[in-house]
Amino acid sequence: MHRRHLLAGAAALPLVRILPGRAQGQVSDGVVKIGVLNDMTGVFSDQQGMGEVVAARLAIEEMGGRVLGAPVELIHGDLLNRPDVGMGIARRWFDQEKVDIITGIGNSAVALAVQTLSKEKQRIVIPMSAGTTDLTGKDCGPWTAHWVYDNYSAAKGPVTALVRDGRRRWFFVTSDYAFGHSLEANASAILKSLGGEVAGSVRVPLGETDYSSYLVRAAASGAQAVGICAGGADMINIAKQMGEFGLIKRGIVPAALNCSLTNIRSIGLETGQGMVYAESYYWDQNDGTRAFAERFRRLHGKMPTAFQAGSYGAVLHYLKAVQAAGTDATPAVMAKMRELPVNDMMTVNGSLRQDGRVVRDVHLMRVKAPAQSKGEWDLLEVAGSIPGAEAFRPMDQGGCPLVKA
Repeated sequence: MHRRHLLAGAAALPLVRILPGRAQGQVSDGVVKIGVLNDMTGVFSDQQGMGEVVAARLAIEEMGGRVLGAPVELIHGDLLNRPDVGMGIARRWFDQEKVDIITGIGNSAVALAVQTLSKEKQRIVIPMSAGTTDLTGKDCGPWTAHWVYDNYSAAKGPVTALVRDGRRRWFFVTSDYAFGHSLEANASAILKSLGGEVAGSVRVPLGETDYSSYLVRAAASGAQAVGICAGGADMINIAKQMGEFGLIKRGIVPAALNCSLTNIRSIGLETGQGMVYAESYYWDQNDGTRAFAERFRRLHGKMPTAFQAGSYGAVLHYLKAVQAAGTDATPAVMAKMRELPVNDMMTVNGSLRQDGRVVRDVHLMRVKAPAQSKGEWDLLEVAGSIPGAEAFRPMDQGGCPLVKA
């Protein structure tokens, strides 16, 4: 059997398991069970993958491996970027394996499906690296914490910065599924609100490798920027091929609307220098971000992406909420998750809104020139910050039925 299908089928290997003792609070089944469900082997695996599992394990270990006297167990699965596979794993975890929360869910189509299941099963879901704003909009759920970013916050910083620099005419290259559609819609709306225009767009299959025909259309459109509405390896390939086919030399800027530290390392500073994108965590920001990054690197061999750092923060916040609630019952824990401020190395006094959006400051990152870099992971500088209240879509504009008028 192919390794990918083995991961999807087995999908649950314990990483942290401490023999149960007597629970001090009300813990169902005598164990608190957390599942990380994301892309372990595909185009997003470098920025999600086992790194999110490692970060979750660090959070569990920080809590001593137990909460309310009960052991915390961590399992993981590969969703293969397919809604049917992701839903199959999530349903089995909820129904048969008594998983209390699912985090990661790094594909928008899968995240929307799993969120629907969470409403039925009354279980908490924490999408880490899914971008669609529908998760906190028309499809919002009472048990969701959309943790790291969304397609509004990802687009807001780069679009604003590039329009300010005179790049008003854009062409979009968009992954043809829920994530890409949502990212293009958000970026287009922000662009138009700032007086920009859309010169054209194309939809491309997930996992495409040859973007030449799409980039020829972008160059012919007269665009000053190409909005890359793709992630992971797809985003890397589009940016690299913009360089290879001469678009960047012609002054057409790659606008990274979904980007991670590992993407920039793959693109390289020669091609990526000057590129801007929005991010909520960078390893070299301060003493706290550096300390976590070093703990993570010792286990994973790389510096963490924002999604991987977010996995640590989300699991830690969840476990603290269980402790404060005195139970792992979903309604009580979710109430505490909203009541407690979110504080970790990437967030200062963040909050979980009624629509499920976690609000924190977002930073505008600029890729360094090769001469500026002092090491393998010294790739970015913080060019500015956007307060959380401005970085994310206003709650009353999302159409979430849980939000009271």
